[in-house]
Amino acid sequence: SFAYFTIKDRLPQILTRVIDTLHRHKNEFFEEHGEKGVEAEKRAISFLSKLRNELQTDKPVTPLEDELPDAALWNQYLDYQRNLPNGNGEPSWFQSPWLYVECYMYRRIHAALAQNPPIDNFDVFKEGKAQNFFESQEAIIALCTYFQELLKNIKDLDEKQLQEELFKLLQVSLWGNKCDLSFSAGEDSSQKSSPLQSLENMVPYILVNDMEKVWSLLVNAKKNRTERSNVRVDIILDNAGFELVSDLVLADFLLSSKLADEVYFHGKSIPWYVSDTTKHDFNWTIKQLGSANHMWMSRCGINWEGNLKKGVWVFRDHMFWTLPHDFSSMSEVAPDLYAEVQKSNLLLFKGDLNYRKLTGDRKWEYSVPFHQALNKFNPAPLCSLRTLKSDTQVGLKPGQGEQIQASESDWMVSGKYGVVQFDAGL
Repeated sequence: SFAYFTIKDRLPQILTRVIDTLHRHKNEFFEEHGEKGVEAEKRAISFLSKLRNELQTDKPVTPLEDELPDAALWNQYLDYQRNLPNGNGEPSWFQSPWLYVECYMYRRIHAALAQNPPIDNFDVFKEGKAQNFFESQEAIIALCTYFQELLKNIKDLDEKQLQEELFKLLQVSLWGNKCDLSFSAGEDSSQKSSPLQSLENMVPYILVNDMEKVWSLLVNAKKNRTERSNVRVDIILDNAGFELVSDLVLADFLLSSKLADEVYFHGKSIPWYVSDTTKHDFNWTIKQLGSANHMWMSRCGINWEGNLKKGVWVFRDHMFWTLPHDFSSMSEVAPDLYAEVQKSNLLLFKGDLNYRKLTGDRKWEYSVPFHQALNKFNPAPLCSLRTLKSDTQVGLKPGQGEQIQASESDWMVSGKYGVVQFDAGL
């Protein structure tokens, strides 16, 4: 399975890159922290080398020994895995649910640094994220230019034209999800060409296209809003770099077209899955844009800084997003976060990992309804924008998955196909 390939090849590659990154920063740690920095680097590397060995030799998954706030929840989850009636008793790297051990690896990488001050705040994936941003420069310029031109006459657009623009920017945000560094094990995955030119040709690759439903939900929310109720959209972010910029453009469009009054962004509280967006990545990206020497890029960055200051954009992180749990257990494990997202008119879940957590990462029949796979997770109407990079997919028409499978055996993991999949909730 693709899970086997991930654990056998991709994850050890990612660990090797992390170790290499720490090696390369040795002098910097010494300059900043003296001998203490070098000692911490050595300890972190030995911790990670041990982790890599455990993974490659299928050792049992061990409880976390750090004192971080989420450690108890992780260790409870390990007990839960141990006691599954159909499990193997002792979870190990190759004998456990893929979603669990993959999340566990990233949590252990975090522990390797968090337990070793003074380098405990070092993000081992930061360079890759920055590189993805800079190498996607042309695409970012094209997108910011398009968007700033659109803003000039957005007030004159009729409903049909607004709908067309929303659909365009939803698609840019969908295909922006191809730029994923955990998928390429850290290899270059930047967006080189203008994302807008190829949209027409990509439409046939959207296997479930619920953009109409998203549009009618937003239009109805706008019509029914009162003085006291704002229309709120929440975007549960995935990758930094080009994908994040495409999400920010979409969010700005929602405000500028008055389809939404406020947008909440949800990111990761620790470095995660190589290129996932943390608060630092979020703020850094907006600063980079604001100080760019390209007029429309900097206009975007400055406006977005303004949105944050005015409070119409809000960034939140929560440790639930970096736990191994399916989203169906959010109300139980993170009732505060569940109550928060219930306030939203629309939740947009970006990317493959969020899709796996929405659907419990199971080997579903392709035609099982999306609503059923969500397993009672319905805090608010939600939509998944996801390019397929793992072997779980639901909500297809009967025979649709089998038909593609017959000609493309890797269709579920190649990132070539996407879904814009909506569920109205209750």
